[in-house]
Amino acid sequence: MTFETNVKVRNAINQWNMDENILKKYGNIEECPVRNVLDRIGDKWSLLVLMVLEDGVVLRFNELNRYITNISQKMLTVTLKSLEADGLVKRTVFPQIPPKVEYELTPTGKSLLPHLHSLTRWALNNMATIKISRKSYEMAFVKKIGEDKVPK
Repeated sequence: MTFETNVKVRNAINQWNMDENILKKYGNIEECPVRNVLDRIGDKWSLLVLMVLEDGVVLRFNELNRYITNISQKMLTVTLKSLEADGLVKRTVFPQIPPKVEYELTPTGKSLLPHLHSLTRWALNNMATIKISRKSYEMAFVKKIGEDKVPK
């Protein structure tokens, strides 16, 4: 085997090992902490719920529902259950009639807030550029395939 062939074989083996390690590390959502967390808090409502509860506020369900417009009661319930399951929101039930339920951030939920603020600042600072890029991409797509073929 020549030196060049030996190097090519070694490089191919190294690439295969690297690909396999990447797949092991990131291929399974349960094994990738970033994908796992983003999957849970990256939905339409979770970040908003966390931000509303941010100031150490304890809110009842209907108060949260009033602050977050356009969310259905069912979706708010699902979102709160997911955040509670992840340990980001604490749910306290008071045994009275009618039942009183309050929601607040846990220490883990509070520890997420600075990162959400950074993401919010980044989004605010870059949204205009992103919109321009999207429009440019859309126009290039239309030009490439023809306007008459663009789905409406």
